[in-house]
Amino acid sequence: MPEYRDPVTPKLPYMSLYRHGFARVSVAVPDVTVADISANVASTIDLARRAHETGSSVVVFPELGITAYSNDDLFQQEALLSTALASLADVVEASESLRPLILVGMPLRYSGALYNDAVAIHSGRILGVVPKSYIPNYREFYEKRQFTSGRTIRDAHVSLLGSSVPFGVDLLFAAQTLPDLIVHVEICEDIWVPIPPSSRAALAGATVLTNLSASNVTIAKAEYRRSLGSRQSASCVAAYLYTAAGEGESTTDLAWDGDAHIHENGRLLAEATRFSPDPQLISADLHLHALVQDRMRMTSFADNAHAHAEELRYRTIEFPLELPAEALPLERAVARFPYVPAATEKREERCFEAYNIQVAGLEKRLRSASIKKLVIGISGGLDSTQALIVSCRAVDLLGLPRENILAYTMPGFATSDSTLRNARELMESLGVSAGEIDIRDSSMQMFRDLGHPFADGEEVYDITFENVQAGERTSHLFRLANMLGGLVIGTGDLSELALGWMTYGVGDHMSHYAVNASVPKTLIQYLIRWVADTEKFGTATSRVLYRILDTEISPELVPSITGQDNDQPAQLSEEKIGPYELQDFNLYYVSRYGLLPSTVAFLAEHAWSEVDRGDWPEDLPVLKRHTYNREQVVRWLRVFLSRFFGNTQFKRSCIPNGPKVGSGGSLSPRGDWRAPSDSSPAVWLDELDRNVPRNSEKL
Repeated sequence: MPEYRDPVTPKLPYMSLYRHGFARVSVAVPDVTVADISANVASTIDLARRAHETGSSVVVFPELGITAYSNDDLFQQEALLSTALASLADVVEASESLRPLILVGMPLRYSGALYNDAVAIHSGRILGVVPKSYIPNYREFYEKRQFTSGRTIRDAHVSLLGSSVPFGVDLLFAAQTLPDLIVHVEICEDIWVPIPPSSRAALAGATVLTNLSASNVTIAKAEYRRSLGSRQSASCVAAYLYTAAGEGESTTDLAWDGDAHIHENGRLLAEATRFSPDPQLISADLHLHALVQDRMRMTSFADNAHAHAEELRYRTIEFPLELPAEALPLERAVARFPYVPAATEKREERCFEAYNIQVAGLEKRLRSASIKKLVIGISGGLDSTQALIVSCRAVDLLGLPRENILAYTMPGFATSDSTLRNARELMESLGVSAGEIDIRDSSMQMFRDLGHPFADGEEVYDITFENVQAGERTSHLFRLANMLGGLVIGTGDLSELALGWMTYGVGDHMSHYAVNASVPKTLIQYLIRWVADTEKFGTATSRVLYRILDTEISPELVPSITGQDNDQPAQLSEEKIGPYELQDFNLYYVSRYGLLPSTVAFLAEHAWSEVDRGDWPEDLPVLKRHTYNREQVVRWLRVFLSRFFGNTQFKRSCIPNGPKVGSGGSLSPRGDWRAPSDSSPAVWLDELDRNVPRNSEKL
């Protein structure tokens, strides 16, 4: 297993992907000619140069690409073997001026037998040779006629071009200047067996798994190859680079499609154009730091490695990868809304699952508690709306009447006409038991008891003024639940929990069951839209839901200026704590991956700085397609870091039960997030300030 190496990357431009734990890699599909080695070498060198020019650190070529794969018994001809070996020197020489680790396929003799090998080349030298482990001898492939399995070869060396080179299946190739880039090589059939060699290599530390393949094409075979790459990258928490033979191979009995693809942890990042008549180079930017973070958090991964420790003896061959000195912007797609897929079909699937998880959680809680009534406060805003429609679906499934949902709107000093109207019409359209309690009188009594200036007519709208109203609402709900035998349904969401944007103990912080607790604000908006679009509760309800979606987000605790229009909220949450769409982005990458703040800022700038970069949800109006420059990104990220790592953890340490909805995590102290309430955000803020240049500084 490779020794731990301090992940210090040389000082690179801020806009270089390599500075932020990414690595650009490539897979190549050259145009080969059967047995024309000089032509194949020329094509290989040309694509390797193109990989260098793109900024790639690794480039992978197909199985036996130096000779072509479909030579059959020609592999037993001395002329072919000796010419291939001699021509390898041309690739090695060309690599002297190239950055990438180059992996090429060719036949080599060792100890009296012929092996199907991958040769690792970098900066003018051969780093090692990896033989194919599993030799197919069925259907259309009969490689055992020519080749011997190398699966038992370890700790060996082979003489190549005058040098003794490591030879065996126990080789890993590690970049000295990019510590998380550790490459393993397997060949074609190796991935088709139940326990591929790459599985053990991943447990030994390899993050980039590569496959030099030939693999002919038959109907539906390409889909299966993709499933193999996706599955292996996911189960190994790694990247998987696959490339197969294409144009030029013999079609005596088989055909070839030049299939190639790059997966990362189950996600397809890039793929070749199959059946292309031209050579291809396909590149993708791997997020190595995210892979390493995932493995670190997945404790069963380390347990699995320890369970197979005796099988994980590898020789690590280090190479001095020269990283590009110039800025190399990220080309990878980074979703603006990590919790909300841009594609309609995937987004609808996400909404279906999230909504039904919420419903299932509430339904189970009602069954286990033997409670048949729900108490919920309705503000006319997003969160309480989502909680109410989840509650309606839950009681429907339980066979209970909607009247068992005791919904109350509780206008206060800052309630706008529009939200009050929305709340009333929503309750009416859903057929729940609707009530209205004006909290101003009880709040005024509290102000008088406290000696608050507002009780004497002064316009003092401080935190006490806000929290008295929030507390009155929650106090009413809990006492109503006591009196009527109901369960108080929480309305607060994941985004508010992350930012501590709730009144401790009262308001939407506390309830008997919090159905929205792991649902971020950006997803709640699309859940409501999905329910409205599909008219799950009828046309009248959908009309109200669309109006609610158009209402500004506000706690409605501070009244408007005298004489100001009262049809919209006067107090806007996003002016205080930042745009929820940006804060949800920050939450995802900080809580899900634990990335450096400077990397989160880098990703946010990449995702949000240009309106035309990347996909938007199709139904998002053009006027709501916002952009944020670096100054805005850093400003709101500082707010997020200060609140998330600063003085708001105590609120998350005692939240009610609620169902976990997404793999992006929740902030429940019983599940995904356990943190001290007394921590300082200093290290995160310092890292951000030190490593993100201002717009006027050199990038």
